[in-house]
Amino acid sequence: MAAERMTLSQFLAKRRGRRRPDTSDLLTYLYLTVGTILMFGPVLWLVASSFKTQAGLVKYPPPLLPYQQVQVEVDGFDKALPLFEVTLEDGATKELAQIRRVGIEARMIDPANPEAGEITVNIRQRSPVEEVKLAWENYLDPLIELDNFDFFTYLKNSVIVTSVATVITLVINSMAAFALSKYQFKGRDAIFVLFISTLMIPITVILVPVFLVITSIGWKNNLWGVIIPGAATPTGIFLLRQYMLTIPDELLDAARIDGASEWHIYWRIILPLARPALAVLAIFSVMWRWNDFLWPLIVLSQNDYFTLQVGLNAFQGELQIQWHYVLAMTVVTLLPITLVFAFLQRFITTGIATTGLK
Repeated sequence: MAAERMTLSQFLAKRRGRRRPDTSDLLTYLYLTVGTILMFGPVLWLVASSFKTQAGLVKYPPPLLPYQQVQVEVDGFDKALPLFEVTLEDGATKELAQIRRVGIEARMIDPANPEAGEITVNIRQRSPVEEVKLAWENYLDPLIELDNFDFFTYLKNSVIVTSVATVITLVINSMAAFALSKYQFKGRDAIFVLFISTLMIPITVILVPVFLVITSIGWKNNLWGVIIPGAATPTGIFLLRQYMLTIPDELLDAARIDGASEWHIYWRIILPLARPALAVLAIFSVMWRWNDFLWPLIVLSQNDYFTLQVGLNAFQGELQIQWHYVLAMTVVTLLPITLVFAFLQRFITTGIATTGLK
């Protein structure tokens, strides 16, 4: 009999105690609530902050929503004037537009009655009138108007590096895992331990030697210099080897009896059966390569070869950092990772749960 489906409201209403919530129910929902806030809170704050102006990002205390000061059109002025709520001498409040500010005094005008003339107000007697408004220019300016940020070139380079590196990583790691899991030869376990032991070597130790090798073969300022050095990963070899150990050896022996070559066994039997583990490794590889910053920054010095992560340095000036553009482009760079994860997430649980079982 098919299991009865449960709606979201029914799932959230489930509790251990029959009549009233049990202590374990309260602790469980508290744990889940806190965990959800900790996981998704920074992401929501990032997205909300990406729609704030440069001035809105430095407000204290920082608001959650992107507020902007209201601008009003006043007869006789070419540009829109900022609107303030002013406390008058009699204690009444009135919305006035600021013409200019001189020291601690501001010259204001009534937008509804500009013929009444200017009013001098102390800046302490006013507060800006704000409204929730999304600063779409944070996204549009880097894509269209800014000359020092070639978004589409950086996007093309990031896609090339990520896609090509992921394919090469899957092929090399799966071949190594196939050999270390399905072939019996002297020193196999020692080689596997040697691969895993490289995880203890900090990346900063090998940066200079690898850079010298890349420079000597002419791959500096070349996307291949970013792709090839990290093609084989000990994490990927370990993940795929442990998964391939769960594939019965009898299946491979049967294929050999039928006349299948080792390449045919690898391509037609091993890879299809290892799809869950390959999907997990693909997600990891895409995340590693797409978010990689240090190594591309070292190898690439020409603007035409920058990836998106390196290209974000264009918003870092000598005196200030254009955080509103940085946050907006950071949100854009998160979208491909989110799409890849959403497409392959069904393989994650299966791939990780079955890794290491035999």
